[in-house]
Amino acid sequence: MSKIGVAVCGNSGIDYMVHDKEIRKFRSLLVIEEKEFEDFVDINADDFYAQLKTNPDLDIHTAQTSTGYLVDMYNEMHSAGYDELIIITISKELSGTYQNAILAAGMVDIKVHVFDSLSLSYVEALMAITAKKMADQGKSVEEILDELVFIRDHNHIFVAVDTLKYLVKNGRLSNASGLIGSLLKIKPLLEIAKNGKVETITKIRTTAKAREEMKKRFFEEIKGKKVTPFIVYTNNMQEMFDIKDDYEAEGLEDMLLIPLTPVVGCHAGPGTMGVGYIERRH
Repeated sequence: MSKIGVAVCGNSGIDYMVHDKEIRKFRSLLVIEEKEFEDFVDINADDFYAQLKTNPDLDIHTAQTSTGYLVDMYNEMHSAGYDELIIITISKELSGTYQNAILAAGMVDIKVHVFDSLSLSYVEALMAITAKKMADQGKSVEEILDELVFIRDHNHIFVAVDTLKYLVKNGRLSNASGLIGSLLKIKPLLEIAKNGKVETITKIRTTAKAREEMKKRFFEEIKGKKVTPFIVYTNNMQEMFDIKDDYEAEGLEDMLLIPLTPVVGCHAGPGTMGVGYIERRH
């Protein structure tokens, strides 16, 4: 029986979660005013958003994990006794991480299965935790990948941003045409679409109305389903506790609060929040 290792990129936010699984993390870099920071290691979410709030025009960009780093990680995991690896990445539509993971897989002597989550944040994190749990139970790679496909195909994240400035600037909004001219006036409701892109659902003029529309669509979608619900946030955690209470008052239980990592958050901007769910198979 193969010993299966699991790794996930830091865009999953798994660094900010408590779990007991042996899961390797490979993180992107945040470059602020030409100085490099490894996500979570050198800078955490709270510190980053505080900086961005103080200076919205900070020179920020990101760099995905290098192929060389991934090659080293695969080899280290092989040396640690793993026979096969499952590597889970942020959507290839949002980062070059997936492609680098594929390139690195072709440069090592261990079998590597690179899985595109077509998402980010908690969806990725749950995939990694589920994969490692199944591996520890002796499940095969095929069984694990089948479960990851189910999670990938049965989740949805709605996103509300305070400004489109950061998404447009960094080229992460796939259908931005028609929005640029009124950039500062629109608070659209966005989504992580099935194709793994950030897309606009509808154009709204205020944050309050965007969140209202988000809640309406969220509850319409989960009706009759067993789901794991969650909220992702940036520099607005205290506000999210109120939103959590509001959603749970509608009958939800144990809605998770997940911080959006600095590398993802620099593309979304401060004030961003999202609501999502993952459908449960059992």
